[in-house]
Amino acid sequence: MKQFTLLLAAGLAVQAAIAGPAPYFQWRSKLNGALACSQTPLGPGWEKFAGPYRDAHCEKLIVAK
Repeated sequence: MKQFTLLLAAGLAVQAAIAGPAPYFQWRSKLNGALACSQTPLGPGWEKFAGPYRDAHCEKLIVAK
């Protein structure tokens, strides 16, 4: 049982190590049209505008294959 637990933990650690970062999106304010770049939604007053991007400045678009 102990070996199985260690093997499972090692497998999960490897999976987490090869996982990529979440993409960034440009979000537009419904109030005044301001743009922000974020990986997560900013709240109900914001709508997804463009993306996905590779960087936190929303400059490098991710190209779909």
